[in-house]
Amino acid sequence: MSKKRFTITSALLYANGPIHIGHIAGAYLPADIFVRYHRLKGDEVLFICGSDEHGAAITLQAKKEKITPKEIIDKYHELNKKTFSDFGIDFCIYHRTSEALHHETASDFFSKLNNKNAFVKKESNQYYDKENDQFLADRYIVGKCPKCHEDNAYGDQCEKCGATLSPEELIDPKSSLSKKTPIKKKTTHWYLPMQNHEKWIKDWIEDGVLDGQLHHNPKNWKNQVISQCKSWIENGLKERAMTRDLDWGVKVPLVEEAINKVLYVWLDAPIGYVSATKQWALENDKNWEDYWKKDETKLIHFIGKDNIVFHCIIFPIILRLMEDYILPYNVPANEFLNLEGSKLSTSKNWAVWLHEYLENFTNQQDALRYYLCINGPENRDADFSWKDFQNRNNNELVAIFGNFVNRVLVLTQKYWNGEIPKKNNLYVEDMDLLDTCNEIIEDVELQIENYKFRKGVQGVMKLARLGNKYLAESEPWKIKNDEKRKETILYTALQIVAKLSIVSEPFIPFASKKIRQFLNISEFNWNDAKKNILKTGVKINKPELLFSKIEDEKIQTEIDKLKS
Repeated sequence: MSKKRFTITSALLYANGPIHIGHIAGAYLPADIFVRYHRLKGDEVLFICGSDEHGAAITLQAKKEKITPKEIIDKYHELNKKTFSDFGIDFCIYHRTSEALHHETASDFFSKLNNKNAFVKKESNQYYDKENDQFLADRYIVGKCPKCHEDNAYGDQCEKCGATLSPEELIDPKSSLSKKTPIKKKTTHWYLPMQNHEKWIKDWIEDGVLDGQLHHNPKNWKNQVISQCKSWIENGLKERAMTRDLDWGVKVPLVEEAINKVLYVWLDAPIGYVSATKQWALENDKNWEDYWKKDETKLIHFIGKDNIVFHCIIFPIILRLMEDYILPYNVPANEFLNLEGSKLSTSKNWAVWLHEYLENFTNQQDALRYYLCINGPENRDADFSWKDFQNRNNNELVAIFGNFVNRVLVLTQKYWNGEIPKKNNLYVEDMDLLDTCNEIIEDVELQIENYKFRKGVQGVMKLARLGNKYLAESEPWKIKNDEKRKETILYTALQIVAKLSIVSEPFIPFASKKIRQFLNISEFNWNDAKKNILKTGVKINKPELLFSKIEDEKIQTEIDKLKS
């Protein structure tokens, strides 16, 4: 089977604060699972992410912390880059939209599109704060959401219900700078007339058809993605300004006409995927165009549901206008993750910050990865509960997965001095067991390829449960007079451990690596999980516990922290 090529993106993270569990569950862990799996399959995978360092969210945070926007982005870029790495999110590149290469790339996009007459230049009345003498970007305007009536919705989005908004839709809008009602003032901007693209966007979203050819199977796209896009299309696509009156961002490359104007962050940010690819290609002697302009490359965007329309409508329009770029093959957006029954709120510090978790739960990355996967918001909002997290870790990772692996390795040390025993004659139940294991592995494979990571990790745990059951029923430690049978049972159990070490790698890579070190597995791929790869006589290393129990006191500390 020939290798596939993927360009995988995770949403660029605003460099205005640290990473929290909602970010991880939404756009980063699912992507990492998918990427790790395809790397194990031998496919070519470019995994891109980075810091979104422009837009009003940055300047707002800078004002809040009383430092410059440059200091803000430097602070949070470095923190978040390290946090992702420590958590095991394995990007090929973690880029920055403040880099000169990005400014050059984004400016080039705008210039080419403008030369193609893709934009409509027009004068309009925009919100203006008289006290601060500046036009207000969408994020500088707050008011009541017209959809859910939340009081503190932004001019571009309601963080409570996730609705995409425009400032004109807000009820009783106020400037976040002066807290007063802004006035309207004339200004000139460049608009993308999305209505001109409505027909092909509709065909592409609803039927997967592009230029009369099947581009992708829309049945493989999540329902929430299709329905949100259809809602926009059915309401009629409208013009959207692609520039803003701000002094922070990529300057609009029309010096005389566009003084003090920058590219709209939702034009600027997705282009960051392209500039990141260019930077990576320069550093790795690759042709960046292979990842953006070759039809055989599959472009997949992992995002949260609040970013759906930007990745499924606005950015595809931009890419198509550039003519030779590929369009997304899938956009597997997740729903929202709540915390202890309430919506995550960074302003109220109602969040679990990833860098703090890593400090407080040393060497327990897999515990959180496992929980955020098996309890992920794939098709509906999910809830993070500290007690449930504790129970999943103690009762599943420790008591089932870790217990099985440890028992098998300890028994190998005890009875065969740490050497893989002989296979001898497999009983029917041994062969049936190994066949069942391979069926489970094939199902895990299918689930990952269909972006159903919760079912995938359930399959991994099912495999561990099966191993535990086999060991409990066969009881090799009780066999006194049939050494060959004892050897065969342990041989079979060790093969299941080896299978687990591979099939668990996308989900819990730290534990997976430890098991392979115990077993002296140096080279492996995904298909090895369906083989008996351990060789008789090979010496294994002394095992250690894979996971550790989480005590009540530690969990109570985290719960109390939220209440404080």
